[in-house]
Amino acid sequence: MKKYKLFAATNVGDITLKNRIVMAPLTRCRAIDNVPNDLMATYYQQRATAGLIITEGTSPSPNGLGYARIPGIFSEEQIFGWKKTTTAVHKSGGKIIVQLMHTGRISHLLNMAHGTQIVAPSAIKAAGQMWTDAKGLQDYPTPKAMTAEDIVLTKAEYVTAAKNAIRAGFDGVELHGANGYLLEEFLSPATNVRTDEYDGSIENRCRFVIEVATEVAAAIGKGKTGIRLSPYGVAGDMPNYPEIDATYDYLSKALNKLGIAYIHLVDHSSMGAPTVPIEIKRLIRNNFKNTLIICGGYDKDSAEADLESGLCDLVGFGRPFINNPDLVERLEYNHELSQNLKMELFYTSDEHGYTDYPSYKAPLVLQIS
Repeated sequence: MKKYKLFAATNVGDITLKNRIVMAPLTRCRAIDNVPNDLMATYYQQRATAGLIITEGTSPSPNGLGYARIPGIFSEEQIFGWKKTTTAVHKSGGKIIVQLMHTGRISHLLNMAHGTQIVAPSAIKAAGQMWTDAKGLQDYPTPKAMTAEDIVLTKAEYVTAAKNAIRAGFDGVELHGANGYLLEEFLSPATNVRTDEYDGSIENRCRFVIEVATEVAAAIGKGKTGIRLSPYGVAGDMPNYPEIDATYDYLSKALNKLGIAYIHLVDHSSMGAPTVPIEIKRLIRNNFKNTLIICGGYDKDSAEADLESGLCDLVGFGRPFINNPDLVERLEYNHELSQNLKMELFYTSDEHGYTDYPSYKAPLVLQIS
């Protein structure tokens, strides 16, 4: 019988994993009042057989709470709430890190507390709409261009959130530098038209991301710090631009020099987004010597093929984990995957379409004597 690399133990930074399957971050909008709760702890515990769980996007700042009912990790109440999840996952033998996601311009004030503000590198409005519980779909507003003081404050918020994550029992943090949110907004010339040291060149546009990664790694350790990137992604109204390859070439080399635990590449082409060229994946693989995670559209065989070829070290699975809480076992033992994916319940507020998906149960075999 073939021994699959997918199910072999490995390390990522300071974290020892029982397999190479990553549960990718999935926004699920169950954090009422932006506080993690018991229902969320149950959801993550059900999926603790993953080698590594990366949580849904979690804001490091009141200014980053762009979506309805997403969690934060900047208050004592939120830290306490997340401890329920980390404790539950660890009791079930899992490892879990929190994804720090500041939504930047992809936001709406109706989803945020009084006194907060929507900030971005530049005052450029995103095309499209944002769901709000108060008034339904609303156009994205024009964000405030961050001042030098805003940049210093926001970096400090990331650092504090990372320290809070360790206090809450997380095994590490992932910086969300993808999908059109704040960190990627600094990377792209379509959303960053500043005229200071944070724009004007590839080096300057990468500066904020590298500074955040550097300061977070210094606060909690390089071996507990990762980052998610989405070259050629278009989520969050992020058009492609001529310098994409050069930008991620420079950034991946800088992150390698920094020595953080991993880079997590997301490829949404299986969901209809533009194809992420294999060349950019290989470029980052060659530049970055620590762990590389790739996520997007994998099945068991394609995941194994990319692990065997050395293209990546871990493989992320997203949507299959929603309706297959025991995805690891189903893959390992070739059990049928559930196809009963209730997309209309992805972003609702209760247990339906969240913790009520059943695990696989083998059919009874009658013994006839």
